[in-house]
Amino acid sequence: MPRVSFSADLELAGSAVLVAGAGADALAPVRSLLDAGALVRVVGTAPVDTVVDLAERGQIGLDRRSPSPVDLDAVRLVVVADPGLDDVVRGWCADLGLPVVASRRPSAPQAATPGTGSVVLVGGGPGDPGLLTVAGLEAVRGADVVVTDRLAPLSVLDQAPPHAEVVDVAKIPRGSFTPQERINELLVEHARAGRRVVRLKGGDPFVFGRGGEEWQACAEAGIPVEVVPGVSSALAGPALAGVPLTHRTLTQGFTVVSGHLPPHAAGSTLDWGALARSGTTLVVLMGIATLPAITEELVAQGMPATTPALTVTDAGLPAQRSVSGTVVDIAAIGEAAGVRAPAVTVIGAVAALAQQLPAPVGRPRRPPGGSSAAG
Repeated sequence: MPRVSFSADLELAGSAVLVAGAGADALAPVRSLLDAGALVRVVGTAPVDTVVDLAERGQIGLDRRSPSPVDLDAVRLVVVADPGLDDVVRGWCADLGLPVVASRRPSAPQAATPGTGSVVLVGGGPGDPGLLTVAGLEAVRGADVVVTDRLAPLSVLDQAPPHAEVVDVAKIPRGSFTPQERINELLVEHARAGRRVVRLKGGDPFVFGRGGEEWQACAEAGIPVEVVPGVSSALAGPALAGVPLTHRTLTQGFTVVSGHLPPHAAGSTLDWGALARSGTTLVVLMGIATLPAITEELVAQGMPATTPALTVTDAGLPAQRSVSGTVVDIAAIGEAAGVRAPAVTVIGAVAALAQQLPAPVGRPRRPPGGSSAAG
């Protein structure tokens, strides 16, 4: 007898939800549940790096083992994110009268002609699915394969076709990661197999996203490439924290730099003296670990010690928060507050506006097309 189901919206804020399965299929439901304010615990073997990252950042609970009936205690909803667990977990839920959301059962892959595939580099914005462009969403909806990372708007993966394969290639700071060379190979391999590949990134592919390297690798392999720009976290993070990067009475420009290397490190090409004396807003990406060295160098090179500064973390997500100070103490303030990557630091007169003006009004973080639970 065919299984009958219906869709319904659930209010899950503050509710305990179990996600059974920790692979790439868990990424979309986990992100959607977090956006809904649920208390999420993931139970599954071999978790993908993005799931591990969320657990290490304290946003979800994670048990690296197979689910068991005891995991259903005190939960309001169960989401099965592994098709292999669907029937057994449904049986447990039926015995307890618990609502369960079925995993999306992949359909048979569409026939592909080797050599006719393509790659779309999609900038996903800062994490809020509503800040993904229409073109980016349409690319996901037409994908055969989605190669994604931890900073992409993961909840939109539910918008991919049922046959689409999701590949997690997260890069966790000072943790596990997929080498860029392997990411390039994955894009080429899937495209050569005749698939339409979407490379879904956080922010913009060409703003410290290594999109240029991926485009180059595909072009050298004869793979057609399309680029869908995204809202860079360099712009979105400060804006969502109430900081305009330019303001007519304060500054006439801004500079975005990578902070993954401290000043004077081998390989650093930045002129920190020029940046310190530029009189424009400075935006530092990927600079949490190196921020003490960066701010010390800026002051040593002539930036006034009273220059306002702000760090915003998890911009565009429910976990977003920010800390304020000056260029001298922002690193210490952030460390004391437990600020971790992903984060954006703004240094300049405009950073003080976040404390002087009312906080920006938030927006609902529902994935495009809405979200629902199929029982």
